[in-house]
Amino acid sequence: MVWRELPVPVIAAVHGVAFGGGFQIALGADIRYATADARFSVMEIKWGLVPDLAGTQLMRHLAREDVVRELTYTGRIFDGAEAQQMGFVTRVVDDPRAAALETAREIASKSPDAIRADKRLLNAAVATDAASGLMMESVEQQKLIGSPNQLEAIMSNLQKRAANYRAWSHTPEERPGAE
Repeated sequence: MVWRELPVPVIAAVHGVAFGGGFQIALGADIRYATADARFSVMEIKWGLVPDLAGTQLMRHLAREDVVRELTYTGRIFDGAEAQQMGFVTRVVDDPRAAALETAREIASKSPDAIRADKRLLNAAVATDAASGLMMESVEQQKLIGSPNQLEAIMSNLQKRAANYRAWSHTPEERPGAE
């Protein structure tokens, strides 16, 4: 789940085969693009093993439990279109790399502070009750309101120009993982 620990969004582009660990690495990404004919499998069962690389933890949040169990118990191979239907792929595209780069450019054009706060909130939402999640949203929003990058977002939108964000506008104490 190392991708989830990175403070920036991670985008996976899958073309070809993603069996076993390759599938689990893709699952760890925030956003996953694949071709319709990409092939996926929880292949570990074929070798008498269980999914690792947080595969079981990631799959259970993306697809129904019965689907995860079927794939884990059988090692059945499925394509990108089915992976999207099950929730493992964000979008099926002809060129996953181009789609990933386009999305990365779009994300990079947004406030880096808001993107990082979004990622912290979404990561925490998996294991947080609603009341705690609402409190976390309030804390993140309080940090953002009036910050240099938030003001730049407002001004650039009002002036209909590209934003010029600072790489990080919070103090070091406010950064994720700061002690």
